[in-house]
Amino acid sequence: MRGLLTGILVLSLAGCSLIRPQTGEGVAATALPYRSNLARGEDRRDVTVTVRAPGASLEDIRESARFPVTRYCLSFYGASAADWTIDPATGDWAVVREGENLILNARCTAR
Repeated sequence: MRGLLTGILVLSLAGCSLIRPQTGEGVAATALPYRSNLARGEDRRDVTVTVRAPGASLEDIRESARFPVTRYCLSFYGASAADWTIDPATGDWAVVREGENLILNARCTAR
């Protein structure tokens, strides 16, 4: 009886993968528009994200930067909250262009 219940439980859990799309460890369910690299600052709460995005829209750049920062803050500080460096001229996220790379800075604010 115990073996039958275990078998039913295993099969029902295995069936979940047929309904929901599979994602690998640390992989987004949908691809981000551009690849990004995250680097920690001297203070571990400070991070710099570099996005290689020639000709990208600002929204694509933001989403490509937001995902690794959210994942980093959540992993190390238990919450996804981050404050982004703001450009005083535009009141929007500060984006520095270095060739084809766009650089953004944020700070994890949890705890």
